[in-house]
Amino acid sequence: MGSEQQYIDLYEQCRTMICAHSSDVMNSVRDEAFEHFKAQGFPSKKVERYKYTDMQQLFAPDYGLNLNRLQIPVDPYNAFRCDVPNLSTSLYFVVNDMFYHDDKPKGHLPEGVIVGSLCDHPELVAKYYSKLAKTSEDAITALNTMFAQDGLYVYVPRNVKVDRAIQVINILKAPGNLSPLTSHPSPLNIMVNRRVLIILEEGAEIKMLFCDHAADDRNFLATQVIEAYVGENASLDLYCMEETHHKNVRVSNVYIDQQANSRVNHNVITLHNGITRNKLDLTFSGEGAECQCYGCVIADKQQHVDNNTLITHRVPHCTSNELYKYVLDDKAVGAFAGKVLVEHGAQKTTSQMTNQNLTATKEARMYTQPMLEIYADDVKCAHGSTVGQLNDAALFYMRQRGISLEEAKLLLQNAFINEVIDHMALEPLRDRLHYLVEKRFRGELNKCSGCRLCK
Repeated sequence: MGSEQQYIDLYEQCRTMICAHSSDVMNSVRDEAFEHFKAQGFPSKKVERYKYTDMQQLFAPDYGLNLNRLQIPVDPYNAFRCDVPNLSTSLYFVVNDMFYHDDKPKGHLPEGVIVGSLCDHPELVAKYYSKLAKTSEDAITALNTMFAQDGLYVYVPRNVKVDRAIQVINILKAPGNLSPLTSHPSPLNIMVNRRVLIILEEGAEIKMLFCDHAADDRNFLATQVIEAYVGENASLDLYCMEETHHKNVRVSNVYIDQQANSRVNHNVITLHNGITRNKLDLTFSGEGAECQCYGCVIADKQQHVDNNTLITHRVPHCTSNELYKYVLDDKAVGAFAGKVLVEHGAQKTTSQMTNQNLTATKEARMYTQPMLEIYADDVKCAHGSTVGQLNDAALFYMRQRGISLEEAKLLLQNAFINEVIDHMALEPLRDRLHYLVEKRFRGELNKCSGCRLCK
């Protein structure tokens, strides 16, 4: 038993405290998740889906957890200004893993739509919570389920269309005193276990933008589990953008289930980070469904970004498309492992997976592993990956026309990554990301844009 023992001991010692500050629905699955975590332990790099990120090492430090639910001293409305020009959103905050309750006005939501705490709607939550995120199959999901005490709940009733995008600002902030894994009262390492549940009934539509920020100069480890149920003819646009700092570790598992003729647009954007590991498990459970999955990564220094996807076609006539692009500089490490599984009987499947990468230095490393596993004979499936450097001929062409080498590199990198951004459905967000990406390449995006706490 390695670094997992401290979490086993903590759960056994603090189970009563954890349950006392959470809801019956979340508590009902804790013990089962605990048993699954004990049986599995943290996955080693010998486990196929975790071969590029050392989970044992990430979870080894002594992290403090806010199990007593101490109030976090921050007013996010005054501290954070994550505005996207020309994009009108309904704004909500999650501070560490706690939904931020307040009496300040938010954007109008259509009748029946709920955006709130997981602990406030037990009847609706109980039907779906921890059903997609199976703790028996993933130790990180099991760990999150053991310790998560609150989270975000989004519910859209049948045939309701939410025209205004829902923007959720995830803030990592240190409380004054925590429950550490050992005895010291104020650990420099802080662990957060965040949970999100999204339910779209038949014909529902919503666009969601998650923005991750770190508000303190601490070593944060954030685990996140998102479960999204997309009903028949429903539509979900899910954008996840990380702009934290080099001391942040983010481990996010996203589970999506699509019913017949539904549509999902999933986008993950990493602009600033320390170590990031994103997992996406998407399953087609109804015919005629479609998903578009896009990812863009900009990393330098010693940053590490690992994206792992599994798209399962269980039924016929479904379409999936994936495009992930990385630009790596300095000693950054990137990894992409994507798998499309076409099960028996899933005829007329159409699938395309593409991973393209630029390494700006000889020290940067990119690992890429696109995979197809097909058990049907009437499908159109393709995959491909490339790893290369900037085109010398293009650089020479621009240099001959008076463009400096640094500016020429920036132009080529921008053009490369913008292909992903241009696929995003929210036009104001596209424009904002074009601006942020250029600033990132110029080295001008060193802090959370607009966050007064970071300055």
